Amino acid sequence: MKRSPLLLLPLALAASAAALAAPAKNPASPASPLQPAAGQFIEDYCIRCHNDQDLKGSLDLTDLDYKPDDPANFLTWVKVHDRLQAHEMPPKGKPHPEAADLNAFVTQLASTLTKYQDDVAARDGRSTQRRFNRNEYENALRDLLDAPWLQIKDQLPEDGDAYHFNKVSSALDVSYVHMARYMSAADYALRQAISVQFTRPTTTTRRYYARQSYTMRNPGDDGNPDRQKFPVLDAKAQPDVLTGKAPMTVGAADPAVRDREAMGWVQSNYSTGFGSTWGVFRAPVAGRYRLTFSGYTIWVGPGGTRTPTVSFIGKTPPGGDPREIAVLPPEWYRPNFREVSPGRRYEPIAIYAKGGTNRRVGEFDLTPQPAVHSIGEVWLAANDVIAPDATRFFRSRPTGIPDGYTNPLAQRDGMPAVAFSWMEVEGPLYDEPEDSGYRLLFGDLPVRKSAAGEPGVLIDTVADRQLSAEDRRFGRAGGGFGRIPAMVPVAVEVISTQPKADAERLLRNFMAHAYRHPVAEADVQLFLGLIDQQLDSGLGFAGAMLAGYTAVLSSPRFITIEETPGRLDDWALATRLSLFLWNSTPDAALRGLAASGELHRPEVLRAQTERLLDDPRAARFVEAFLDYWLDLRRVDETSPSTTLYSDYYIDDSLEEAALAETRLFFADLLANDRPARNVVDSDYTFVNDRLAAHYGIPGVTGVAMRRVTLPPGSPRGGIMTQASVLKITANGTSTSPVLRGKWVRERIMGLDVPPPPPVVPAVEVDIRGAVTIRQQLAKHRADPTCAACHAKIDPPGFALESFDVMGGWRDRYRATAEDGDAELGFGKNGWPLDFRYALPVDASGQLPDGRTFNDIRDFKRLLLADETQIARNVAQQLTVYATGAPIRFADRAAIERILQGARADHYGVRSLVQQIVQSDLFLNK
Repeated sequence: MKRSPLLLLPLALAASAAALAAPAKNPASPASPLQPAAGQFIEDYCIRCHNDQDLKGSLDLTDLDYKPDDPANFLTWVKVHDRLQAHEMPPKGKPHPEAADLNAFVTQLASTLTKYQDDVAARDGRSTQRRFNRNEYENALRDLLDAPWLQIKDQLPEDGDAYHFNKVSSALDVSYVHMARYMSAADYALRQAISVQFTRPTTTTRRYYARQSYTMRNPGDDGNPDRQKFPVLDAKAQPDVLTGKAPMTVGAADPAVRDREAMGWVQSNYSTGFGSTWGVFRAPVAGRYRLTFSGYTIWVGPGGTRTPTVSFIGKTPPGGDPREIAVLPPEWYRPNFREVSPGRRYEPIAIYAKGGTNRRVGEFDLTPQPAVHSIGEVWLAANDVIAPDATRFFRSRPTGIPDGYTNPLAQRDGMPAVAFSWMEVEGPLYDEPEDSGYRLLFGDLPVRKSAAGEPGVLIDTVADRQLSAEDRRFGRAGGGFGRIPAMVPVAVEVISTQPKADAERLLRNFMAHAYRHPVAEADVQLFLGLIDQQLDSGLGFAGAMLAGYTAVLSSPRFITIEETPGRLDDWALATRLSLFLWNSTPDAALRGLAASGELHRPEVLRAQTERLLDDPRAARFVEAFLDYWLDLRRVDETSPSTTLYSDYYIDDSLEEAALAETRLFFADLLANDRPARNVVDSDYTFVNDRLAAHYGIPGVTGVAMRRVTLPPGSPRGGIMTQASVLKITANGTSTSPVLRGKWVRERIMGLDVPPPPPVVPAVEVDIRGAVTIRQQLAKHRADPTCAACHAKIDPPGFALESFDVMGGWRDRYRATAEDGDAELGFGKNGWPLDFRYALPVDASGQLPDGRTFNDIRDFKRLLLADETQIARNVAQQLTVYATGAPIRFADRAAIERILQGARADHYGVRSLVQQIVQSDLFLNK
């Protein structure tokens, strides 16, 4: 066995000897022998196992020099320090050093490691220069142009992540593709700001009737009544209208009756297509609108029939004769539109804006009594249409079998349905910010449509859309079957009588708002030269200015975060604070304090932190932080199995409620400074009726999310047992204690988990139900190369085994059905259930320190035995997010000072944020 070169370690540690010279006054620990003792310590207590022959833990200390500029080498020494400090090494049965010798070595090693990183930070800073991630860029343009409806994130490449977040330089590469996308996204945003000013329709209040909209009365495309809409008046059937013998609507001849006419349906909308939309309305311009709806719930009788051809209600085909329809035998689980009566319960309704993306903008509960429901003001993008969704209803999917799909809510005497009469839209609503984006770009200069042959820039508009006669007749402004027609490009020009003078004046003002620090004259001249060049080429004033503005918004001074090593100046501090708590650039108040040099004062910084946290824009922080800390952004990456979990499949209402729960829960911790221990366990959470039913919490009705106190002994409470997290840590078909255990250790406990050896295969879950995942992992852990890590990873995952792929409680695993032993019922998609309950779940386990637990409740209690570690993890996660740099070895003392500052407030989450903002980690690069 080789001798260790670590006897030379004193040379590497010499820099810290002066700091350790104080013990030299103690004759028992003189300074000079302390350095040789370091190498001798390794030789005496570590080399026996960690040598070139035994290689315990894959660590050979005989060949390990001290090379701190090598990241892998540095991390190895950190590992040595941590294992010794935690008394995990030397192991039982091996010679142990005296406590004084151990402490001396650990202290000296810590001092050496810390000094090296402190020297690097003094020279270069903790964080390295980075660009905006795509969320920050979108928010920056939204705030700069006062356009909260702007959607450009998806035009940019997906960001990487490092240390769990997309705020760290190593994850945010810059390529030609990035720069090209930044330029195209900026150009798009600028044109959107012009479009708002150019279009600027008058604010109106208009009522859009369900029977006026083609997509609200189109019966469907497969002859199945489950997918059809049907006419209703005062919760009664209208068979004559249904068969085309009477007009679809009385129209303006009888306004009172027209207000009561409704269209009903028994099926949920499709989130990807939305077959039922108020297609006759399209938002004419991006802005704020106030939406109101009239409707109620009904009960539809059984015995409907399917037809093999499509029937268009109220439409007469060419020739004037009603279409002949072949009819299949009646089926009790099909709706009979000739039997309609008042509803038997409320139905939760979600309202979506459908455009480039589908966004949920509001919700309410329809009741058996006709009522008017307002969702208040919402932001709509130009060309958005509105789609209502009865979220409890099923979403039929063709099965390829003769009986097709079955409505799971159908009973022998009928099924629930909803009926909508009208939607009322007030808007666009204008106030000062509505045209501030345009005024930032062009001031008071007018914009008009370009004449033929004149220069101009193309903008997309809705106002100039010309509908065909059939479109107008059937209300297809929003497109048939959920499709939305493309917007129409229009060339416009901004009128300037002094283009060169106006260009300089406008550019200087724009750059003063866009830049996050004083603007250098050289930068102004650079972009002004570009604008002048474009003007001289005959591009036109608007086009030339857009070229200059696009260049500014794609320049390094805008898209990168500029910080210099050492203490941040007030401008950089303002940027760091706003990126932390708003995920965007500083507002006028922060800029003003930066300009006056007041922001760095502790009392001012504290007040500004409170202001930013109390602002609605802090919701961006909550969403972005949770998207990466908890991986909420991945919630859609898996879908529940159509075989094992068809009761969850395409249940958007459950997934949306689960996401809302986690965001509301963390926002509550932040707003009310609740202790960080709530991350592990709490006596409350946030639910609506759908999520409460999923959790088995009684007494919750209605679609609105609300805070509820959990029943005694509930396994819920805290973040680990929320449905969003449990879905993210599963694959849609099965759960893995390994994946969930790794997630808990890293995201909740704050403990790093090394990657598995490349030669170790993944464990494939047996969905047949013959063996449990615990039994499979037992064989896996029998491999000595796997045992050490799995002893740490598996227990947290075992504690969560009582929760299925969507976070529902289970006592037994689901397995594929065999020989007709499937559970009775139908899934959300209308398919028969195709699973059975198999082997029992065992959620017990043992932690590496020997403590045992029987279930998730016990496991939470064990975690909370060390509340400080839970708070430490929250502080570390927040610090990485806030500073864009990982937590280094040398940062540990600063984290402990943050915890000390928040200890009196029981480690409240808001207190932790305040302590982080006041810390050296935040105030220095």
